[in-house]
Amino acid sequence: HMLGFLRTVRSVLWAFFGVRRGRGYDADIAHNKPGPLIATGLLLAACLVIILVFVARWAVDAAL
Repeated sequence: HMLGFLRTVRSVLWAFFGVRRGRGYDADIAHNKPGPLIATGLLLAACLVIILVFVARWAVDAAL
């Protein structure tokens, strides 16, 4: 299951940073289902928000 999760994370990151074409796109479509893709995307978005909040707090504290 870990390999499937990592494949889903890779697919979400590819979608986030750019458009994937050709065989990679076809493999993503063949191996991933919409539910796990959406859940992984939401999880990664939440992690990004949390990281940005901590960085912003650190920057404000460092400036004061």
